[in-house]
This record gives sequence, structure tokens and C-alpha cells, in this order.
Amino acid sequence: MPVPETLVAITDASLRRGPATLLTGVDLRLGAGERWALLGPNGAGKTTLLSLIGARAHPTTGSVEILGARLGRIDIRELWPRIGHVEGTSHVLTHLTSQEAVLTGATGTLDLQQRWHPNEAQQRRAGELEDLFDVRRLAERPLRTLSSGELRRVLLARSLMPDPELLLLDEPAANLDLPARERLIAAMDDLADTHPRLLSVLVTHHLEELPATTTHALLMREGRVLAAGPVEETLTEELLGDCFELRLKVVRDDGRWAARAVR
Repeated sequence: MPVPETLVAITDASLRRGPATLLTGVDLRLGAGERWALLGPNGAGKTTLLSLIGARAHPTTGSVEILGARLGRIDIRELWPRIGHVEGTSHVLTHLTSQEAVLTGATGTLDLQQRWHPNEAQQRRAGELEDLFDVRRLAERPLRTLSSGELRRVLLARSLMPDPELLLLDEPAANLDLPARERLIAAMDDLADTHPRLLSVLVTHHLEELPATTTHALLMREGRVLAAGPVEETLTEELLGDCFELRLKVVRDDGRWAARAVR
């Protein structure tokens, strides 16, 4: 099997904010077409690590290379259009319609720019993404009227407008009910077919939120990487138990994972 092109290379990276050390000695290689899950308890450093991978923060020590550019040697704003980002909450202005919100992904702004009009190719791409995530029927609905699940799918479509090489998902299923969560996970699974070279990193607390197409996993605790590698080697009862400090029973059925505490 060919080795995938490395898109993220982190070497002995640490990050401190004031007296607090948030990350320590992180080494990580992420390749094109890989779909990573990043798991750990609250305060483990997951979102902080995602900020390095997304070129939103610089390491205090060590090196971080994103999409072939080393942080500290490039204007990180040049990287941002190549990185899609979906969070559990949205900063996109809620007066926008669903379709307008998707189109803001072409400009990387939170609102439609004055005197900007999408060209034919941008309109076509927006429609394709709306179809992919089943939100075209919501095109004229303001974001503020959407359910949480509908909003997350709109934001997923928005994140792919510039055709990024790297997609970061920070707890996208947080606070969703079961049907909305499952529709979102199905949409993320579809990306493996429609965007096979896209590198994705999904942050979550729950194994049940992992798409079946997840290929790799990384476990964190107290700002350190405990384990990283293919899901079958990483999401074991022993490693997950060490990560969450809990005896666990872990099962996998039809590609999906689940865990429960062992009494």
C-alpha cells in the first residue's frame, strides 16, 4: 500500500500559555486521505492540538508543518483557505439564509461581502454541496430557524466550498439528538467517497460519534499523546481505559464503535 502524502507534521511540539503548559512533546504525522479521530477527557488538550493543526496557534517549542509550510515561516492567513473548520457552535451571522451561509465559504467571511456575487462555478459547487449534505431544501431558510443538526450540515457544506485539503471538526455532534447525530455522521461518511484525498480530524469525547470510515485515532491525556495510529490498534480497551482512567468494554459493529464502563 502506498504511503500517503504527509500534510501535517508535528515534531516535539509544546504549547504554553502563561504558567500553564497545554501541550507537551507532541509528535504526529497525518496523511492525505486519512480520517482521524482525536479523543480524550475534558482538559486533555484536544482543541489546543486542533488549533496547531489548523494553523490558529504556534507552538512554544518544537515545529509544526501544515500543508508543506512551517508555522513561524509563513503568514498563516495564507493557509486558512486551504483548511475547512466546523465547530459545535457557529460564528456565521444568523441572519443569513442557509444558501448564503454556504456561499460565505468561498470568501472565508462570516457574512456576505458587499458587492460580491458568486460566479457560476461557485453557485454550482454550493448546490452540489447542499445536495451532498441534504440541505438544498433549506436554501432560503435563515440560519436562526434551523435545528442544531441542520445547522451543522450547512456548516459542513460551507467548510468544503474552497475545496480544502484539510478538514477539522471540533465536536460537531455536540448536543445533537440521536437522529440529527446519525444524519451528520452519515454525511461525514459520504466524504470518504466524494473527497477521497481529504485529510480530516474529528475531535470528540464519544466513540459513538465516530463515522465508520474513520481510519486512525489519537488518544490524549493531560496535554500528551498516549497513543496514535490505525483505529484497530488504538481504540482498544486497554488504551482507552488508560486514557479515560476507567475500565471499559469496547465493541465495534458494522464499522461503528461503542464503549461502556465495566463494573
